[in-house]
Amino acid sequence: MSKPLILVSNDDGITAPGIRTLVNVMKKIGDVVVVAPDSPQSGMGHAITVGNTLRLDKSLAFDDVEAWECSGTPADCVKLAKHHVLKERQPDLVVSGINHGSNSSVSVLYSGTMSAAIEAAIEGLPAIGFSLCEFGHDADFSHTEEFVELIARQALKNGIPEGVALNVNFPKKSNKKIAGVKVCRQAQARWEEEFDERLDPNGRRYFWLTGNFINPDKGEDTDEWALAHNYVSIVPCQYDMTAHFAMARLNNEWELGK
Repeated sequence: MSKPLILVSNDDGITAPGIRTLVNVMKKIGDVVVVAPDSPQSGMGHAITVGNTLRLDKSLAFDDVEAWECSGTPADCVKLAKHHVLKERQPDLVVSGINHGSNSSVSVLYSGTMSAAIEAAIEGLPAIGFSLCEFGHDADFSHTEEFVELIARQALKNGIPEGVALNVNFPKKSNKKIAGVKVCRQAQARWEEEFDERLDPNGRRYFWLTGNFINPDKGEDTDEWALAHNYVSIVPCQYDMTAHFAMARLNNEWELGK
């Protein structure tokens, strides 16, 4: 019986420790192909390259795995993987990450990690984005491995609903054992940004983005609640951003003519 074909990508770049962890886990499950950015692409959201050239080169980042590094965004990587690298080989699963930093709540909108997974869903492929709530380059991913394998195997066995990508976040490694896995909704939270104004050595003004994460959502069914209580959170995400509940109000209350 042939092994499932698993495409791996990320947004931290092909040499990031998180993707190495993900590749090692996926090798237990199936045949792995990596197509990932050649440099960090964090915070790129669902950007694609349209005005510049895209480059795709073989990579030696993984000794025993076919790997390619791409000059573009995570979404570019998935597109090139499907239409150029894999061609007639359809991936059974696309996984992205493991990201260095949380992609829970509203952060999913800015996430390059999740853009790779969402792009796969757009292409009709089952996909999962994995993130760890630890930004350090030397973050410890060891406690995520059994859950990455569990979730990936469940996705291959049971499938993921069409048009959906799973946003999986892990708590930071601590002395506490992971409490379990929860399927959640995205917390209704946001970033309250500030721009720190500074001067460069030439006296020219520039700005540095800072800010605080504000979470007024006290629900116990959210990803933020789960992570705060040491659970792995899974949020099913869709690329259909239509606010269906608002359609009736616009049609009934706005005077838009015939």
